[in-house]
Amino acid sequence: MDLTITGKVVQVLPLQQGTSQRTGNPWQLKTFILETQEQYPKKVAIEMFGEDKINANPCEVDDVITVNFDIDSREFNGRWYTSIRAWKVQQGVVPAQPAQPAAQPAPAPAAQPMANAAQSAAAANTDPFNSSADESTDLPF
Repeated sequence: MDLTITGKVVQVLPLQQGTSQRTGNPWQLKTFILETQEQYPKKVAIEMFGEDKINANPCEVDDVITVNFDIDSREFNGRWYTSIRAWKVQQGVVPAQPAQPAAQPAPAPAAQPMANAAQSAAAANTDPFNSSADESTDLPF
């Protein structure tokens, strides 16, 4: 699944760095706030993890960017936390992929005009709105 969002960077938080307790490897995390450009703009905090991704995908305040991202949730001490992790940033607005043409519905059969239906029913001595051939029921319709 390819998730994307486009907007303007309104804030870049300070770079977080540390060392993994498990492997001893250094890590970096950059978080930036993206504001969507729609009728009711939304602000989204997006993380970029790893020095290689941070260096390959620079973004600064006031940049208009399109971000490819993944969403991940994890549980810690009975609470759930969700992260939006960017894996690719493109400068500017990237046009959406062209949608596949929708399948055309089959044409509906031509409706018989009401006058002709009434004439046909009168000729057959039946009710044009009751398609039931069995008239032994005492239902009002």
